[in-house]
Amino acid sequence: MIEFEFPWVAYLLPLPIIIYLLIPAAKKQDSAVKVPFFQSAMGFDNVSKNHGQFHLIRRTFLVLTWLITVLAASAPRYIAEPVTLPTNGRDLMLAVDISGSMGIEDMQLKNRPANRLQVVKEVIGDFVQRRKGDRLGLILFGTQAYLQTPLTFDRNTVDTLLLETPLGIAGEKTAIGDAIGLAVKRLQQRPENSRVLILLTDGQNNAGEVSPIQAGQIAAEQGVKIYTIGFGSDEMIVPGLLFNRTVNPSAELDDKTLSQIAELTGGLYQRARNSAELHDIYAALDQLEPIEQDLETYRPIQSLFYWPGAIALLLSFMIVLTHPQIVTWFNLLFSAMKQKTDRTDSSADSSPDSSPDSSPDSSAANSSAANSSAANTHAADRVQS
Repeated sequence: MIEFEFPWVAYLLPLPIIIYLLIPAAKKQDSAVKVPFFQSAMGFDNVSKNHGQFHLIRRTFLVLTWLITVLAASAPRYIAEPVTLPTNGRDLMLAVDISGSMGIEDMQLKNRPANRLQVVKEVIGDFVQRRKGDRLGLILFGTQAYLQTPLTFDRNTVDTLLLETPLGIAGEKTAIGDAIGLAVKRLQQRPENSRVLILLTDGQNNAGEVSPIQAGQIAAEQGVKIYTIGFGSDEMIVPGLLFNRTVNPSAELDDKTLSQIAELTGGLYQRARNSAELHDIYAALDQLEPIEQDLETYRPIQSLFYWPGAIALLLSFMIVLTHPQIVTWFNLLFSAMKQKTDRTDSSADSSPDSSPDSSPDSSAANSSAANSSAANTHAADRVQS
């Protein structure tokens, strides 16, 4: 179905006629002016006599251009058939830690060393693609928390934006409380029984305005269920000057706070020490039961104004090309080119023939002229004698 976003623009259609009737025509002033190129200028005055058909064409183009311009200004658009959105699913907000510590290479990904963020992108990307029917949102946090994507059914966009996220773009520290607060703000407009936040971090809260426990209490009041995931290996071999030593790269992970947040909101805290355990955790989260929601439909809309706009632009070029002066200039140009071609052809025809072979008529004429000259010479000699 095609409809117009601004149908009132159609009231402008008679505007040119109103202007023509209300505004008086400009008075023509005849003045004696010496024009050096008078003969050429006379062609402009006779255009209406010689090219009357162009006036009709230009008037037609002008009318069509105005009609199509008004059509484009009314913003036509195509509205497709209604599309029904999924009626069951959850509103999942994913909060991912991208602080500097996520760059520690204590993981293996496809039998190759990898940092924590690379593994998270791989595992969460698969999780996102499996969540059909859910609205997914993405929050990235470091020193500050910010919304990367709002709740949407477009899983591909969420996955793509996560994959394109660089390490440390939100700062080197970790603001867990701010990330929870931002998620609660985005989820509070959704049905209460479908609000879920999955928060992944590898450290402890050391930045932000709100503490994680306070943010967890607010989330519990708003009916947001939080699943927390602590990520990072317990052991990592670090080469030393004389020998290698084993360190705990996850020493700063605050398991106690993450567990309290999950308990406050009715969620669950889980610990992932490698990519396999992280994958299993997100696979278990896939078992979240879908919740029936209100039926929602939308109708895809496609703007069509650029088609009549392009046609109006093309017609305006045609109006310019059919202007009497433009037509006269083209005629003068073609006439000049034709005259030059005719002069070139005539000069070529009048040039003497330099070839050794001559026609019989020209030979006879030359012979007659020679005999006449000889007779004149003989007569002169007799007179003298």
